Amino acid sequence: MSAADDSATGRIQPIKPPRFGFLRRTYAMLVKELIQLRRDRLTFAMIVVIPVMQLLLFGYAINTTPRHLPTAVLLQEDSDLGRSILKALENTAYFDFVQEVQSVEQFDNLLLSGKVLFGVEIPRGFERAVRRGERPALLVAADATDPVAAGSALSALGRIVQTALEHDRVAGDPGNPPFEIRAHARYNPAASSRLNIVPGLVGTILTMTMLIFTALSVTREIERGTMENLLSMPITPVEVMLGKILPYVGVGFIQASLIIGIGVFLFGVPLRGSLLLLALLSTLFITTNLAIGYTFSTLVQNQLQAMQASMMFFLPSILLSGFMFPFAGMPQWAQYLGECLPLTHYVRIVRAIMLKGSTLENLRYDTLALAALMLIAMTIAVTRFRRTLD
Repeated sequence: MSAADDSATGRIQPIKPPRFGFLRRTYAMLVKELIQLRRDRLTFAMIVVIPVMQLLLFGYAINTTPRHLPTAVLLQEDSDLGRSILKALENTAYFDFVQEVQSVEQFDNLLLSGKVLFGVEIPRGFERAVRRGERPALLVAADATDPVAAGSALSALGRIVQTALEHDRVAGDPGNPPFEIRAHARYNPAASSRLNIVPGLVGTILTMTMLIFTALSVTREIERGTMENLLSMPITPVEVMLGKILPYVGVGFIQASLIIGIGVFLFGVPLRGSLLLLALLSTLFITTNLAIGYTFSTLVQNQLQAMQASMMFFLPSILLSGFMFPFAGMPQWAQYLGECLPLTHYVRIVRAIMLKGSTLENLRYDTLALAALMLIAMTIAVTRFRRTLD
């Protein structure tokens, strides 16, 4: 009882609280939290790394007007006028000719696989038709699954007609140019943003949920005190990992089916490719993210750190995968980082299957990359968990 006996008056006097008690208690809690923050190095690193990462990525890696886009060329004839036009296209800084093909089939396969974003075809008899004043057509095919990446380059084609042959002594006037450029925006001719965003959302949502599900798996066992029971069982690290990952494969598959179904029936996104192929590669992507999340759970000490590690991985995945910003517009170092992220390859896969109708042969590189990332994550997870078992 907060009181004191006054012997002179016989009355009980209340004990006065110490002066500045509120400030002292608040200061003590402040010191305690600072000490705890200093000991939690991962949280402190998040405070520093996240704003720096966002600043660097948005300042250096993100570019909404990409240039030097990979382009293939199909030369039906090799002429001086054709070379002048190709040089004029390169001078716009939007087109970078990386491959010369010999047939229309090769031309189409490169666009289907995503190895090039544009294809230029100079038809046979082009120079003779220009000399005769027949105004032949030059074909430019564009992969318009990403309207932002293709839009700026296609808008620059109009200037090519007026400037490409100005040094070749070809008769013509501004009102009657010597040739025309027929641009064909394939796979998304209306430049609809939802056809680009909705397929990418499949991978983005799966990345976030699958990482969090398994990133908490091992740390949850430790915090609940059930890890000792698990370690006492005659079970191998691989069996533990598969037992924790496989249930969520089904959960992820249900999520993917739901998102794709809504995209097709509600937003009108086409499904031009094989549904079975999309299901198989989606399962591979789900397993890869689950393996990465499980790896995080073996590297951290508690569930808070597991969530923080997942967010640290999720942020660059969104920015560098080509989901929000054109992948081809990023600098080389950012593209190398993006190639190490599963979401980068899955965004290409889901867009290619749904919008282009690509086959497994067209998507061989991204499929192998996903499989390699999955094996690397599983190897690290098993190695780390084996140390815990030992």
